[in-house]
Amino acid sequence: MTASFPTLHRPEAGTTLPPRRWLRHGAAALGALALLGGGYALVLAQVSGERGIAPTASSADIEVRGIAVDVTADSAEEARQQAWREAQRKAWEKVDGPDVSDSELSAMVSAIVIERESIAPRRYIARLGVVFDRQRAGRYLGGQSQQRSSAPMLLIPIMASGGAYTTFERRNEWQRAWAEFNPGTSRIDYVRPSGAGGDSLLINFGQTRRRSRAWWRTTLDQYGAADALVPIARIDYQFPGGPARGIFTARYGPDSTLLGGFELSAESPEQMPGMLAEAVRRFDRMFETALEQGKLTPDPTLQGGDSGEMDPALRRLIEIGRAIQQRDLAREERGPAPNQPETNPAEAQETPDPAETAAPVRAITVQFASPDAATFDAALSAVRGVPGVRGLAVTSTAMGGTSVMSVRYAGSLDELAEALVERGFAVNRGAGALAISR
Repeated sequence: MTASFPTLHRPEAGTTLPPRRWLRHGAAALGALALLGGGYALVLAQVSGERGIAPTASSADIEVRGIAVDVTADSAEEARQQAWREAQRKAWEKVDGPDVSDSELSAMVSAIVIERESIAPRRYIARLGVVFDRQRAGRYLGGQSQQRSSAPMLLIPIMASGGAYTTFERRNEWQRAWAEFNPGTSRIDYVRPSGAGGDSLLINFGQTRRRSRAWWRTTLDQYGAADALVPIARIDYQFPGGPARGIFTARYGPDSTLLGGFELSAESPEQMPGMLAEAVRRFDRMFETALEQGKLTPDPTLQGGDSGEMDPALRRLIEIGRAIQQRDLAREERGPAPNQPETNPAEAQETPDPAETAAPVRAITVQFASPDAATFDAALSAVRGVPGVRGLAVTSTAMGGTSVMSVRYAGSLDELAEALVERGFAVNRGAGALAISR
């Protein structure tokens, strides 16, 4: 293996290269190699390590979790078998199953999930989950109703604890609870990243606060999703190792729309996984309710240009423009009012309106903030109602940024600025233009 160093000019015969120059070139080469190695190590540190937790279950089987059993028998093995049969019976009651024998019930059970267990010589205490095979249990419970399922939703679970908001930057209990959740029977089509590789760089709490539709479209396309669900869990501990309170909030989409929230509590760290599992189930029911209410419709602004969907704000502007055009056409068709005497056009030119002759009408460019369609419409209405404004036209529309209108005003730029200030605008004067905001 050979190392590559910068080329040094060989000195002419009879001359000697100063030692400092050799040292300077060698130090520069070593510094460049160190920078390259350090940058490579930094990138590896951001994506390596134990970050990902792959989803463990995604089937259509019927799963019931959180069943507590406490059985005493002549031996530990007998206590365990009796506890499992008791858990099967309790799980069957939770899914409203009809009366069946123990042998028929055992034939429908495909797995027993041990969430927590303690074994004594004659006692068995555990928290179990029971999974029923849908094909076998379906004839007793009835077929699954054909209900509308959601579009693919990218799941971004966020955990807040000690003032730090983490997603996939490191493994946490909230990420594990969602990985262990079985969404096979849910109406929500979850897209659950494992958190490995570049997931920790692309999806984090800071990215969920962004509003750029271009960034969201790029991210959702990489995961094959149409929109995003953001369940947030904030854990507050009374003291280390003591009781904890969980504050859970459900948000949706790039605008972080609030869907609801709830609170749960855990008396000890041992109860924390059970509390988080219950929170996941509540979130799933909350998302299904939002789907029934029509709140989980994918945002049209997240769809590509070939989807045929139009931005709602742009559609609203087009509707406003068409309504104004129809109003003007109707006014022209009606003609002058019945009681208004017809005037000679020449006389009308000789006797202009005093309000028009008071000041010359000039076109003034006005920039205004337009974060959404409602603010856009409100700004147009407010400027149109200023005394002296003869008309206006929108020359540039930028939803989420700054739009531009051209205002025909009978007066000077300073007079228009003072009139806008009186209407509650913050006005900045420029060279022949104004910039207004609320």
